[in-house]
Amino acid sequence: MEELIAMVAEKTGLDEKQAEVAVELVLDFVKEKMPPAVGAQIDALLEGKGGLGAAADALGGLFG
Repeated sequence: MEELIAMVAEKTGLDEKQAEVAVELVLDFVKEKMPPAVGAQIDALLEGKGGLGAAADALGGLFG
């Protein structure tokens, strides 16, 4: 998640703390709109414990 926070800070000009708040807000919103399994996959991915394949598989059921 640190990489995402740094990218948001760089692209928006926000300081790191503001970028962290923004990232957490957006992630919470996205996870609230997705099935619980997808939210868990997002958390795992951001913690470096999951792969994109598992998240894509979870999302695949939403669109097809």
